[in-house]
Amino acid sequence: MDRIAEFGTVSFDIFKAAAQEEWGLTDEAANETYNSLKLPKRATAGSAGYDFYTPFDITLEPGETVKIPTGIRAKMENGWVLMIFPRSGLGFKYRLMLDNTVGVIDSDYYYSDNEGHILIKLTNCSGVGKSAQSGKTLTLKAGQGFAQGVFLPFGITTDDDTDTARNGGFGSTG
Repeated sequence: MDRIAEFGTVSFDIFKAAAQEEWGLTDEAANETYNSLKLPKRATAGSAGYDFYTPFDITLEPGETVKIPTGIRAKMENGWVLMIFPRSGLGFKYRLMLDNTVGVIDSDYYYSDNEGHILIKLTNCSGVGKSAQSGKTLTLKAGQGFAQGVFLPFGITTDDDTDTARNGGFGSTG
């Protein structure tokens, strides 16, 4: 296996800003949460995916959407990408979906203004297309796996001449 990447945490200031914007955490709660962040890990030696863990308790009602500040960043070699997916069990039980279907974390995202902070936006789609009562409330405890990241190699075209540097997050390149 190629060892091509490492996970780390963003600075406290970057995490706190996202946690307060999205969740209204106090400075004290943000500090406590930041100090208990878990880096993504594979569950078994044969696992392709690295589990991402919730930084705090989260409850998602049917049809509800949340953006989770993971506090995590990934430094990887050029020629690799980190793909983010919901954990398959949560997808089957709750129709938990990423709002952009699949997260694509490019190798140069690590160097962006937000330090490459991986934010994951999810929707509980249980009950969609059915009666409102058929949906299921999803409760995730702090430290519970909710998404997984898989590193994949990628290629470029023979005539590619892109030399633009990234400096932002979601939607920053177009």
